[in-house]
Amino acid sequence: MAGLRLALEPGRVSRARSPADRATEPVEVGIESIAAGGDGVGRLDDGRVIFVPRTAPGDRVRARVVRDRGRWLRGEVVALLEESDGRRAPPCPLFESCGGCQLQHLPYRLQLEAKSRRIGDALRRIGGLDVADPPVEAAPDEFRYRNRMAFSLRRLRGGRAVAGLHDRIRPGRIVDVAEECLLPEPRVGEAWAALRREWGRGARLLPPGRELRLTLRGVEGGALLAIDGGRPGGDAPELVERVSSLQAIWHRTAGEPWRLLAGSDACVDRIAEHRFRVGPEAFAQINGAVAARIQRAVLQEMGRVPGARIVDAYCGVGLYGRRLAVHGAQVVGLELDPGAASVAREEAPDGFTVVEGATEATLESVLPADRVILNPPRVGLHARVPELLREARPERIVYVSCDPSTLARDIARLGDGFRLRRVAAFDLFPQTAHVETVVTLDAVSPTNEEPCATS
Repeated sequence: MAGLRLALEPGRVSRARSPADRATEPVEVGIESIAAGGDGVGRLDDGRVIFVPRTAPGDRVRARVVRDRGRWLRGEVVALLEESDGRRAPPCPLFESCGGCQLQHLPYRLQLEAKSRRIGDALRRIGGLDVADPPVEAAPDEFRYRNRMAFSLRRLRGGRAVAGLHDRIRPGRIVDVAEECLLPEPRVGEAWAALRREWGRGARLLPPGRELRLTLRGVEGGALLAIDGGRPGGDAPELVERVSSLQAIWHRTAGEPWRLLAGSDACVDRIAEHRFRVGPEAFAQINGAVAARIQRAVLQEMGRVPGARIVDAYCGVGLYGRRLAVHGAQVVGLELDPGAASVAREEAPDGFTVVEGATEATLESVLPADRVILNPPRVGLHARVPELLREARPERIVYVSCDPSTLARDIARLGDGFRLRRVAAFDLFPQTAHVETVVTLDAVSPTNEEPCATS
């Protein structure tokens, strides 16, 4: 029975460990590059690749092998034998244990270089494209940039509670985060610190339940708190009274819709020139300053739009479609999430309409179009989407991607009917391995045989 109880504890593996999973003797390896997930990459004498978190190119380390998958291994640093010039002391005291960041040990310039190489490698290796590594535009702020943070709370025995981010090695554990985290913008960080001070012993003012997910979203005047999980209860009005920066508290139990517990249901925020309502789940980019730069880049790539038919797929709250409609385009936004679609429709300008549903299910009904914007989640496009675009052949596609690998795969799926015109990259998530890429693809014709540009 003891073994069964261990198998059911959060974060533990419920199967017996195979010989391939067992740790071996430590190995010495030189780190050559940074992988897509942020780990350092080295190669052992026998040719196998090893991924070692928290290492930098030029390091030589002794690493304990924690996972052996035959052709590749994963290790943890036992000793730093030779330290590269390309590393720094991580500014956050929780960096070694917390899973929220991957690259704090690299100077910011080297973070950008690693992301640039990742994009170029994916486009060449997966997409089959002849393209240089694109420069990545730096964020205005290396820290304090996130307007949304999600934390996990777990209640423990004795009336205690731990709340923060998941442990990078043992994700079932929670690293307690008070004011140490350097990622949230000031209004979000201040709201989190005040919330922790005021929620009472065992977080009694929050809804009851062993596990809660707490998402703080910056809004005008402070922050909105969305609580996922648990049961009805707690005292949200008292919490809003204690924490003056909390503008609203929403709660959702499993299988139920969101419910406003306290505060206003009309919270708003601004990205670029657009002011929009913020609810408990409507999506908007986490880094507002960089999101505004990406928006300008996308709109510039759309060119002259008066009279053009444009599809804004995965449109979210309609940042692109609304602006294009104001400038004379006829735009149809496609959005799966009902909350985001509702926000996109609010006070929509003439020429902008929203169709609710998955892009793969709705795209065919709104084609043909002159131009198409694609802004999918990390998994990229459903296979049906490039198939429909190959048939419709819009004159231009602008694809906004948060994963270079799925971007490259999708470009390959579009086939020879489109030519890569431009690649631009933006650091939307400093200190992490994520990067945002905007590519422009033009339908092939005798008039657009120009080479690809990177900017």
